[in-house]
Amino acid sequence: MEAALLALIVGHLVTALEVPLDLPQPPTITHQSPKDYIVDPRENIIIHCEAKGKPHPSFSWTRNGIHFDIDSYPNVVMRPHSGTLVVDISREKADHYEGEYQCTARNKHGTAISHNIVVRQSRSPLWSKEKIKPIIVQEGVSLVLPCRPPAGLPPPIIFWMDNNFQRLPQSSRVSQSLNGDLYFSNVLQEDSRNDYICYARFPHTQTIQQKQPITVRVLNLDAINDTMAAFYNDTELFSVDERKPTFLIPSGPSSSKMVLRGQVLEMECIAEGLPTPELSWTKVSGDLPAKRTSFLHYQKWLRIVNVSESDAGDYRCTARNRHGTVHHTIHVTVKAAPYWISGAPRNLVLAPGENGVLTCRASGTPKPLVMWAMNGIPIENSPKDVSRKVEDDTIIFTDVQTGSSAVYQCNVSNEYGYLLANAFVNVLSEPARVLTPANKVYQFIRNSRALIDCASFGSPIPKITWFKDSRSSTLDGEPYIFHDNGTLEIPIVQARNGGKYTCVARNTLGIYENHVYLEVKEPTRIVKQPEYKMVQRGRSVVFQCKVKHDPSLILNTMWLKDDEELPDDDRSDLTITDVTESDAGMYTCITNTSLDHDSASAELTVVGIVTLSPSQKPDPPTDLELTDKKKKSVQLTWIPGDEHNSPIQKFLIQYEDSLHHRGHWHNLTEVPGTTTTTYLKLSPYVHYTFRVLAYNDVGFSRPSAPSRMYKTEPAAPDENPAGVKGFGTEHDNLVISWKPLTSLQSNGPGLQYRVMWRQKAVENQWTKVTVANTTKFVVSGTPTFVPYELKVQAVNDHGDGPEPAIAHGFSGEDLPAAAPENVQAVVLNSTLAEVHWDPVSHRLIRGHLKGYKVYYWRERSLHKHNPHHMEKLILTFSGNRSHGLLPGLHSFSLYSFNVRVYNGKGEGPPSPTQQFETPEGVPGIPTSLVVTNSNSDSLTLEWSPPHDRNGHITGYTLKYQPVNSSNELGPVEELALLANETSVTLPNLKYSTRYKFYLNAKTVRGAGPAISQEASTIMDKGEGEEEWQKELVNGSQNFMLKSLKGGLAYKVRLVAKGHHDQLLHHSEELLVTVPAVASRQVDIATQGWFIGLMCAIALLILILLIICFIQRNKGGKYPVKEKEDAHTDPEFQPMKEDDCTFGEYSDNEDHKPLKGSRTPSNGTVKRDDSDDSLVDYGEGGDGQFNEDGSFIGQYSGKSSSRDNAEGHESSEAPSPINAMNSLNSFV
Repeated sequence: MEAALLALIVGHLVTALEVPLDLPQPPTITHQSPKDYIVDPRENIIIHCEAKGKPHPSFSWTRNGIHFDIDSYPNVVMRPHSGTLVVDISREKADHYEGEYQCTARNKHGTAISHNIVVRQSRSPLWSKEKIKPIIVQEGVSLVLPCRPPAGLPPPIIFWMDNNFQRLPQSSRVSQSLNGDLYFSNVLQEDSRNDYICYARFPHTQTIQQKQPITVRVLNLDAINDTMAAFYNDTELFSVDERKPTFLIPSGPSSSKMVLRGQVLEMECIAEGLPTPELSWTKVSGDLPAKRTSFLHYQKWLRIVNVSESDAGDYRCTARNRHGTVHHTIHVTVKAAPYWISGAPRNLVLAPGENGVLTCRASGTPKPLVMWAMNGIPIENSPKDVSRKVEDDTIIFTDVQTGSSAVYQCNVSNEYGYLLANAFVNVLSEPARVLTPANKVYQFIRNSRALIDCASFGSPIPKITWFKDSRSSTLDGEPYIFHDNGTLEIPIVQARNGGKYTCVARNTLGIYENHVYLEVKEPTRIVKQPEYKMVQRGRSVVFQCKVKHDPSLILNTMWLKDDEELPDDDRSDLTITDVTESDAGMYTCITNTSLDHDSASAELTVVGIVTLSPSQKPDPPTDLELTDKKKKSVQLTWIPGDEHNSPIQKFLIQYEDSLHHRGHWHNLTEVPGTTTTTYLKLSPYVHYTFRVLAYNDVGFSRPSAPSRMYKTEPAAPDENPAGVKGFGTEHDNLVISWKPLTSLQSNGPGLQYRVMWRQKAVENQWTKVTVANTTKFVVSGTPTFVPYELKVQAVNDHGDGPEPAIAHGFSGEDLPAAAPENVQAVVLNSTLAEVHWDPVSHRLIRGHLKGYKVYYWRERSLHKHNPHHMEKLILTFSGNRSHGLLPGLHSFSLYSFNVRVYNGKGEGPPSPTQQFETPEGVPGIPTSLVVTNSNSDSLTLEWSPPHDRNGHITGYTLKYQPVNSSNELGPVEELALLANETSVTLPNLKYSTRYKFYLNAKTVRGAGPAISQEASTIMDKGEGEEEWQKELVNGSQNFMLKSLKGGLAYKVRLVAKGHHDQLLHHSEELLVTVPAVASRQVDIATQGWFIGLMCAIALLILILLIICFIQRNKGGKYPVKEKEDAHTDPEFQPMKEDDCTFGEYSDNEDHKPLKGSRTPSNGTVKRDDSDDSLVDYGEGGDGQFNEDGSFIGQYSGKSSSRDNAEGHESSEAPSPINAMNSLNSFV
């Protein structure tokens, strides 16, 4: 009895229906994240859960089986009208949200649940640090280089490369295993290298990690034997014997492997041996599945995709070389996670009192367990329902009643996975309705398969009936086929099948009918195909492609050369001029309409230029004769001329129309070279004269003498204008245009065009007007942007052309009449906002929708110090959009915006202007940073706030560090400053030291970019320790001081002295600060070899000066004793001696002053107590003063204004040359 009832119910199964959303229905999950959801830790986590239903469902989540309270997580939001969760990870790590999530969607009719979504963070860990020792192996042995990548999520992709990021070559001898290790069946000398690097690419985060390089050194046995042969007579002390193969992996004679149904089975066998073994695979218990099997890595990998149960069994890999063979058997077991046998359970829509069945039929290995739930609750714990009976994988419903709607969950699981499906039972009473749009036009090519839809809905299920044209009787039997979903099929449609079809949907609650139209079009066919061409280089060639197609369809033609599209060749004939060898190839003509296409190909061969005399071309044909004259055809016969040893390949027939185009010859047709007569198709109302040209390998002959004239009689047009279009130039007109017929197509005198139009789906009668000598007609006073049906028919004095095809067009557009509504902005971050709006109704767009434009402008910054901005920006979003992003915004600003729709005519009115504020961002770089006061142990810095504050400045961070003479940076000091500070004095700095400063501003969003500056403290010297460097001016009015050290401060003064070191006058001291300049040059004065060389030169000069001093002392020119008493320091006595006159000494090329001497290591220069002691100015690499006595002859005096000079402040270092010029009056 139960079996009979079940059979009855199955016979009355309700197919899965798409319930219109305006009807009550339980929730249906439409989109959800995958079960295993691996997220990028750098991006926000988005867990999808979308559902539909009536009323729209509400959503909730569980995490790890416990209710997930979204409100208690400030970083988690649920999208409006959706269950999708968005987790902001900017303030919390992604791994805090790992777990198993499940979404629930419910309304008053039921509850649907998603599958379990396991959220895990992608991981790409670094390789553990290890020191890999070089691997030294003997040539010919096997080798394995381990990779052992870090365990990532998902697992990484392994590959081996060298230092230049080039993949290491692999072969049958060297290959990578499945686990990433690199195997050498035997090593060769060429395998020696120090850059075997294993890389792991983690695809989810697109990061690559690399292992430390591995060095492999292969010992060359020949070299070792040659070396050892010098000591031993044996020349073969070391050798590697050839050997039979053995398996490196897998080990042993056999192994086993388990794979799941539907996955990829990968097995590998890698063998070592010498010579290198060859691998092969067989299946012991059957044949390998040819279409799903591939061999990779030089036959070492066997891969079978989409594994099925039939792939289980024993697989054998065999390795062989000339010394032997070895086998390994792999036993493969196939298991299966649950999979659907006949698809997941489908939704049921039942009327009260009807019966139905929900089936959850799945399979797996081992056999899965089936569990049912209703509205998310196990069915055994759900309220009892007498109309429901559960039998294993089936639920039977009998005599259902209103209020029994629910969502049923079927869970099928075994140890390898599970399936979860939702299927609702919706009990409705709903009259029949047709969902297919009314008056839809179906177009099909004659002799093709035609399908006409009649999608319907109702409860009980409607019955569909079809009628054609007059509805005199229902359609039944051939040639019609009726599908269960209401679709009507005509297997081979013919022109007689065109017309109006009526689909009637009927159930016990109502009747609904819908009208659609079937148009049968003629097929597109190439009637004149391109032919094989052989042409000489430099000539021209034409490929013809004559097409016949349905005139109501738009034809597109394109040409291909060797399967590559030729540019701008939308024409039937392809002409190639000045042919070269590169033009040779296969040419294909492809013609297509919106419904079908056709193609044809021909080859072009290019031959070299052959120098032949004109006599080798064919002679022109003779004796042209016209016979069998009819209204639209005539037979032309001729006698060929002499071929001249080159066979005639074809004849070209041309005509002249002396009535319309006198003096112009046109190509009519070509015929094979073996033909001497042909029938010519003619057009009415033409005065024909024919001539014939012969063609062979050399070229065309001269034209034949013209035939007698043949006049065809006028007739009615046999074709209508093509390219009929309808469009508007104003909001209240319709311009109908067409391509005119040629005089040859007119078929007679008095050619005119009958233009017809009517408003689509509104007017039944055609409005007609006849015009001549024009290609368009303007209809005025039309409604704005409404569809029209159009026809243009050719007529002449002898009758009308054929019935024209209907074309479609629209009257003119007008500016949109409405603005988008519900406009709002969502600020995503400090520089990006998203604008949302409701699309404007198509009726109010009043034209072809082009898109939407967002006008936005920055009103002002939210900071009181920033100026206002009013520059308007426009972003255009093409198509029917409802949102768009505004990038590149200024932080902490007030923006205004509106949205406008635009069509082909222009823009509509703007939406009401709205405003949004961008949050604070990081500030810009401070406007300036200057050092205003430099002392020996302190510096004062002043700065200006950033121009772009991007928020409220909360403070500044100042970092500084010393810079030594080699431009190396010292330790960093950091100082936090208040927002209202614009200067700071840094005490306790090192004297005579260059510092680098970095200053940046901060807001609540973080620190902005830093501005940098360099400055130096002043050299700290005592009154009795200061040493002056001297340069001889020799009466000039300016002087340049060279080789000063960047970042240091110098005091400059000008001194006048007499002949006997008598101090006459000195100027005030001037403080000069040399700007710091970053340099990467090596300081030569710090090099040991240079210091030694300078010491030797200084000693030599000292000896020369002593000799000079003795010689001058003997002459008694100047008193010396006083000088010796005053200066007892032997190092300075030669420098103080003025017996050697300065002019004589400086002019002696053998005793030129020595430059570049090194200063003491502490950076200071010792002074003598005497005010007139002589020192030189050194030009060494460090720019310091020296004491080696070079530049003898410049005097210095003690300044009484030293303290004032040292305390001088300047924002710009004065030029030493300008300082000298300003003091020139003292000399």
